[in-house]
Amino acid sequence: MRSLNRRAWLGLAAVGITGASYAQWSNPADDVPAYHSSAPLKVSALPPILAGAKLTGDNFRYPWQVHVYQQVAKVGDVVYQLPCNCRCDRALGHTSLRSCFETLHGAECSTCAKEGLFAYEQTKLGKSPTEIRAAIARHEYESIDLGRQ
Repeated sequence: MRSLNRRAWLGLAAVGITGASYAQWSNPADDVPAYHSSAPLKVSALPPILAGAKLTGDNFRYPWQVHVYQQVAKVGDVVYQLPCNCRCDRALGHTSLRSCFETLHGAECSTCAKEGLFAYEQTKLGKSPTEIRAAIARHEYESIDLGRQ
């Protein structure tokens, strides 16, 4: 019995050491949300960003929600190349920030909305998608005040 107890403790220790050593080799910075590294090809059409009458109803109670969708629609190819930090790629299967605005998700999630508006503003300032991606990684979009839109 004592030998079995000792083996169990040794097994647990081995599992713990293995887990700890794996954590040393993983880098959280390598875990970037999904995005596309270049603009979409003109070969196939992307789903549209919601617009017009689709920007009404219970999901659009605040003016900023409609405003964000309208601005994102102007930079659709840019947001296609950006990740979304709310991690909807995991939960909803989104492939980039653009996916959030092809559905109602962009109106329901303040992270997506802030990133979308940030992408629009930065594009208008002449920033490239690569520069905007880096700024999103630094969480610069968090300074956006949706209530002031």
